[in-house]
Amino acid sequence: MQRNKLEFNKKKWEALVHFISKKFGGGENLDLQAILFLIGVNELGQGYREFTKDEKMNLLHIAICKLLSNYGFYEYKGKDEEGWPHWKTNTELPPLKPGEQTILMKEAAIIYFTESGIKF
Repeated sequence: MQRNKLEFNKKKWEALVHFISKKFGGGENLDLQAILFLIGVNELGQGYREFTKDEKMNLLHIAICKLLSNYGFYEYKGKDEEGWPHWKTNTELPPLKPGEQTILMKEAAIIYFTESGIKF
């Protein structure tokens, strides 16, 4: 049963990657980090612009917090004076192997785009 669930999610992930890559990838398949970056830009709500290296890292953090808030790990606290969202850690993530972390983030990204009403 677990194997079928992972295969199903893999198909949904591949469909999401195809959709996002077609829209934003310029012909290249985007990876998880690129998709997290796009989620961070979306959650920041300031549109795309040039970002510093630190801002790019913060965008990834925003995306991770947003995605993991669906599981109760983070709680949205609001935006600062510059409009950057901030999150509070509710509970620590359980110890996960790198592959498990990746699967969790992919599943959370699928939920994020599905709940946003994007059909892929």
